[in-house]
Amino acid sequence: MAQILIVDDDAQLRQSFGKILEGEGFEIRAAASGEAGVAEVKAAAPDLVVMDVRMPGITGIQAMQQMRTACPGLPVIIMTAYGGTETAIEATKLGAFDYILKPFDIPDILRLIGQALNAGRLARARVAIAPDDSQTAADAQADALVGQSRAMQEVFKAIGRAAPTEALVLIRGESGTGKELVARALWQHSARADKPFVVINCVAIPDTLLESELFGYEKGAFTGAGSRRVGKIEQAQRGTVFLDEIGDMPMNVQAKILRLLQEKQIERLGGRETIPVDVRIIAATNRDLETAVAEGRLREDLYYRLKVVTVTLPPLREREGDVPRLAAHFLSRLAREMDMQSPGLTPEALDLLSAHPWPGNVRELGNALQKALIFSRGCPIGPEEMLQAIGGGSGGPGGLGGAARGGESGPGGQPGQASPSGGEDPLRAFIRRALMEQAGDAAFEHVLDAVAKSTIAEALEMTGGNRTRAAKLLGLSRPTLIAKIEKYGLKVITQVQ
Repeated sequence: MAQILIVDDDAQLRQSFGKILEGEGFEIRAAASGEAGVAEVKAAAPDLVVMDVRMPGITGIQAMQQMRTACPGLPVIIMTAYGGTETAIEATKLGAFDYILKPFDIPDILRLIGQALNAGRLARARVAIAPDDSQTAADAQADALVGQSRAMQEVFKAIGRAAPTEALVLIRGESGTGKELVARALWQHSARADKPFVVINCVAIPDTLLESELFGYEKGAFTGAGSRRVGKIEQAQRGTVFLDEIGDMPMNVQAKILRLLQEKQIERLGGRETIPVDVRIIAATNRDLETAVAEGRLREDLYYRLKVVTVTLPPLREREGDVPRLAAHFLSRLAREMDMQSPGLTPEALDLLSAHPWPGNVRELGNALQKALIFSRGCPIGPEEMLQAIGGGSGGPGGLGGAARGGESGPGGQPGQASPSGGEDPLRAFIRRALMEQAGDAAFEHVLDAVAKSTIAEALEMTGGNRTRAAKLLGLSRPTLIAKIEKYGLKVITQVQ
């Protein structure tokens, strides 16, 4: 449970905002002044601070600087009712994760809190490099680059050589090979390790928003731009920016990234001021950049700028002997997260894992082991359980051949239920039925709710009604899952196992 410290001299705001965050599953602490907030940080080391700027005594910015000295890497979100001033901008430049204007919308602040907590986790969690056979280093860390294969040895060497430099590094590899882990290892072993590490997924952000997210914007730059906004690159001043999936970046943004690399300068959207920035760029892609250049989807000059230092991650199928080590690491880590003993794998299950091609690479292996562990009931995981978790079985949890149950979980049955007509994609059929039920302005939200309801119902059935395991399977906090169960009116039947 993440701990959030609210620092504001407004008692009503502390109380009401605290209740909202507690309802989202967070542990809340509160302070009425900057001095009290600094004392709380020194005493309790929270995961995140949400703090007002103007308070009696020291300002929020002064308090933030003292907090970050006491607790390096602590993310701080600044709240301010004075959007027309430069205070919030200055706070960002001095290390605030971001700022939000009062009064704020709850969905906006919750989204920002999620981003800040993830950034704080990345700053705190060291990426262990565990090339040996002992697994000791890997087991001690939630995140680790594990492998003894020759291909991974080359990756470890490249990290060691490139990390201390200021060179731009391009990480190439198939989806799921661990590119973000390599980026974090490069940052953590660099001279900028005590400065921000900002992750930008170029695919996750719509093209229309990516430019403003990266470079910020001036007041009036577009409809809805009511105040100046600092972009992620400016927020990472003196730190490191990780541009994930850079091969999917729109051409107009590529031109600005090229200028950043060449001149160390940016301009906010709608602005004329040239802003010097000191950031190191690490980029990653699973695309064939050479083909992208030939097809005109990637600027040739940017391509040559990107490939100064290249680290190529091998697919799991080419990492001979690494699957058993990775499996041991994942089982140890996942069992610890679920507060249970690792049941281990039978030799036959290990043989099956080693023979599987793993098109989804390390990510697919980790997901399959998580599914198998949830249903292991403390017994060693055998080949049948692993086949079901991978999706090669004829039914059961995770099996592609199993029909999902019907019932009250959504319109027209579950996504994944066999279509009466035979060859149609069942998920598309499910979405089509949901759209027919609710056309018009609310259609999109209705479809999302229908899919979410069915997904949660399936997770609850797969885990025998165990909310804790279902939350872990879905990647949700337990309070969030309970709230969604109530929202969708799902009936939870706990099975005795």
